[in-house]
Amino acid sequence: MPAERLHLVRHGEVHNPQRVLYGRLPGYGLSAAGRDMARAAAVHVQGLGRPVSTLVASPLQRTRESAEPFTALFGLEPVIDERVIEPTNVFEGRRMKRALMNPLNWRHLVRPSVPSWGEPYASIAGRMREAMDAAWHTVDGGDVVIVSHQAPIWITHLDATGTPLRHDPRSRRCALSSVTSFERDDAERWVEVAYAEPATTVGAVDVGAV
Repeated sequence: MPAERLHLVRHGEVHNPQRVLYGRLPGYGLSAAGRDMARAAAVHVQGLGRPVSTLVASPLQRTRESAEPFTALFGLEPVIDERVIEPTNVFEGRRMKRALMNPLNWRHLVRPSVPSWGEPYASIAGRMREAMDAAWHTVDGGDVVIVSHQAPIWITHLDATGTPLRHDPRSRRCALSSVTSFERDDAERWVEVAYAEPATTVGAVDVGAV
């Protein structure tokens, strides 16, 4: 039998003293507060009282570190899946406010519905569906936890609810170490069933999401 529920967990706060958009850049791990946030997410999932059969994580450092509390609580080693990684972005390594003040960068904003500054939203939605489908059908019952990033999780939410993928990135409901949960209906469509923000994020730095 397939899985019973799938949880998309966002990573915790990243150590980012320069406050750049880090995207897929290497070397961006969790802050001390971020590790506490990741543990809060794992404790929340444990508190649901549901068995977790599989743990999946993006290959980036911050998601692998955010998966560590799940390994500690559930005894599962994460399966690394490139399909749940942060999307590409031309502004990686820059401070966004400063970059947008330069007219030379405005060409990257001409088609926000794609978006023109990075990987198309449709591509992100497609690879997330593939990863979720694969994880769902490779277990024999229980729940799946996938540790991913803000953009892939929010776009999955839009895709599952039939909402247009075009959106303002500043409007995303996907806090650090949040948990967005899905099940499948009789037609094998993804249905969002819960959203939780178990971690304390007051004062957190959250400017690096694509």
